Amino acid sequence: MKDNILLLFGGQSSEHEVSLKSVTTIYEHIDQNTFEVYPVGITKEGKWLLYRGADFDFTKNDWQHKGVPCILSPDVTHGGLILLRDGQDFVKVRIDKVFPVLHGKYGEDGTIQGLCKLAQIPFVGCGVLASAVSMDKAFTKAIARQHGVPQADFVVIREAELKDMDKVITKIEEAFDYPYFIKPANAGSSVGISKAASKAELKHGLLEAIKHDNKIVVEETIVGREVETAVLGNEEVLVSGVGEIIAGAEFYDFEAKYNSSTSETVVSANIDLAVKHKIRRYAEIIFRAVDGKGLSRVDFFVTADNRVVFNEINTLPGFTKISMYPMLFEAEGISTRELISRLIDLASLA
Repeated sequence: MKDNILLLFGGQSSEHEVSLKSVTTIYEHIDQNTFEVYPVGITKEGKWLLYRGADFDFTKNDWQHKGVPCILSPDVTHGGLILLRDGQDFVKVRIDKVFPVLHGKYGEDGTIQGLCKLAQIPFVGCGVLASAVSMDKAFTKAIARQHGVPQADFVVIREAELKDMDKVITKIEEAFDYPYFIKPANAGSSVGISKAASKAELKHGLLEAIKHDNKIVVEETIVGREVETAVLGNEEVLVSGVGEIIAGAEFYDFEAKYNSSTSETVVSANIDLAVKHKIRRYAEIIFRAVDGKGLSRVDFFVTADNRVVFNEINTLPGFTKISMYPMLFEAEGISTRELISRLIDLASLA
């Protein structure tokens, strides 16, 4: 009998559209002979809809209007989805495993993982703790520092501090020199990130970042090449080779990632083998330090003098056609189809 797999996509984060691209790729490549797939989209308003139509390009189909309202029940005795027919009749669908394809808030931050744990349904990827601390850049940086992984200097600013903007600016300026990168602590795909080379730009960047989270991380600028590696596994992990991002903008923000025709991804970065080894070793250290499970993409900078600087860990990396995570494993001889099957096999209650 086939395992019933719940593919969760969409969501209420700023990365809703990216999720639609990722789930389309996953649906195209998932082994339909092994798995019975139940795609459930979450609208930007938070409504859950099971889509059973014929067109599985979720960037174009009408799942928001043709889907059946449903919920993933936290009641263990229900065993999965509850379909709501005409608002009165209830139909139960057994779910064996959940594959969250939700990027950013309410999908990558431990919330959906907590729901799966309540329901006692194994899920793909990192658990509640790993998801939450990896989503929060301030906590990730504290963990990296504790484990001796090199990273940019940083200052954490909380929303209440912005009532005295002059004091905040002085705090940052005393920590390290311009230019600064300003990032919401909890936001994915470089949403809300800006670069500041002056007081005016710093103030503007802080006010922009606080729109996306109540905590901000301000970092020193690291000049270097942007590289990424991919991790697969639970207790035993496989770390891929090292790929490089060549941004089509001053830095790799949301626009450069998904809408720029000049950004490039290089699956095998042309850097020294010893540097690649260090990147892969640091990636495994970070993955294990946050208690990672299943999958993660770990990002670094490499400076002109071959210094490796940790940037961030992404516990639900993209699966779009331009996403680095599946491409890095393709380069290792693991097809996207096989990769998806492996991830489902690794699903656990973390």
